[in-house]
Amino acid sequence: MLKYGKEILIGFVSVFLLFLQIAIGINVIPFVLLAVIVGGLVYMAKSRGHLATVGGERKGKPRPLQPLSFEEIGGQDRAKRELIEALDFLVHVDQISKFGIRPLKGILLTGPPGTGKTLLAKAAANYTDSIYLGASGSEFVEMYVGVGASRIRELFKDARQKAAKQGKNSAVIFIDEIDVIGGKRDGGQQREYDQTLNQLLTELDGIHTTDSPRILLIGATNRKEMLDSALLRPGRFDRHISVDLPDKKGREHILNLHARNKPIDADDVSLEKIAEESFGFSGAQLESVMNEAAIYAMREEGEAISQRHLSMAIDKVMMGERTDREATHEERERVALHELGHAIAAELVRPGSVSQVALLPRGGALGYVRHNPQQDKYLYTKPFLESQIIIALGGAAAEEMFYGERSTGSRGDFEQAMNIVRSMVESGLTELGIIDSSMMTPDKWAAVTGSILNELMHHAKSMLEENRGVFLSALDVLIQEETLSGDRFRTLLQELTASRQEAIAQ
Repeated sequence: MLKYGKEILIGFVSVFLLFLQIAIGINVIPFVLLAVIVGGLVYMAKSRGHLATVGGERKGKPRPLQPLSFEEIGGQDRAKRELIEALDFLVHVDQISKFGIRPLKGILLTGPPGTGKTLLAKAAANYTDSIYLGASGSEFVEMYVGVGASRIRELFKDARQKAAKQGKNSAVIFIDEIDVIGGKRDGGQQREYDQTLNQLLTELDGIHTTDSPRILLIGATNRKEMLDSALLRPGRFDRHISVDLPDKKGREHILNLHARNKPIDADDVSLEKIAEESFGFSGAQLESVMNEAAIYAMREEGEAISQRHLSMAIDKVMMGERTDREATHEERERVALHELGHAIAAELVRPGSVSQVALLPRGGALGYVRHNPQQDKYLYTKPFLESQIIIALGGAAAEEMFYGERSTGSRGDFEQAMNIVRSMVESGLTELGIIDSSMMTPDKWAAVTGSILNELMHHAKSMLEENRGVFLSALDVLIQEETLSGDRFRTLLQELTASRQEAIAQ
């Protein structure tokens, strides 16, 4: 009954007003207008109450911040050094006053998702012994003009009041996804986004360096190019700190941090090897690897996490969970030949690179080739990129060899190959030389891409045709066992290569 109380009350009032209007002849329009005004006032009162809410917390009741130190954040040594140097301006007030240094007003953290920008902001609050208030850019976006600007004012006011109440000398405000409210303006001043950004700029300008408590704004975004130039200038966001994907050393540090509360088989597990295999992973992905490995160990009722569990976890984070798709024999054979094409091409252009060939549906893929870890690379030459294209085209080339046609399974490979071609063109590594890619027409892109891919596809077919025997020898094993280790695959390749050379010599 209570669940539908509001609906019953609205229905009763509506019927009653109709009765007054029709049966008695009383003009109910003034009553309706009065109800609308009262309802509007109630809504505004609730909105003002919401303005005092930051991150779902009521004003005066801050959420306890779990102590987090910079030592507990792995893989971001350079970013931590830059951030600590900036935070020292809040900590060592006497020293900066001696040199006439103006305390920083804002710090912008930029980088891919999952790299630890929020963790750095929390550690910054703990390092400076400050009040910490966190919010998302979407919390300040409303349909009604002026509401977002009011929330910005309340946020800064709330930070000052809480810092003063708890006897703190400073407060850290963290706004995640700040590009939502800090995007480039189009020249108009009537949009809600513009008014919210204008209020944020005003608050930053209004932070007097001699006032106590001091307020430091930390913003985070993975789309720095979307931010308005007025927000990025010195005096507002004084420091721009890049929080990039961790390198091998950083990945190993992160894995060790997340392994502290998990049972690890020390005799079997090598986190250094896992760090090598997880090139390009963010901190969030590495945390997921350790978590999924623990889940695999629990499913098998094991006592500890093994290296196999961690390898399975990497596959899951990269490609998704193993699925139960039932493919026909013809499809399994086609997928097996496709993956063998990738594997043979990889071994020919980069010997020792194949770790495993799998005929297991995982995520959106029906099979995959896993490569041995390589040393982290950040610069690529033309031969290296061409070899990557050959490996990507190896699957389609193998299908054409045995079936005379391709399938839709090569779509992802072609997208990868075309992206590499685009990188080559933009880096001046093609016959076009150094050009401005923005001047390239769609027809020109199509011509350049087609020329490079057709040439490398012909090269891939020639290489694979010389190793047709490897396909036939490995196909039955792969279909039957669903996996083929890199060592076993290389043994087959070496044996057949040796046999072919002996036949040629005779």
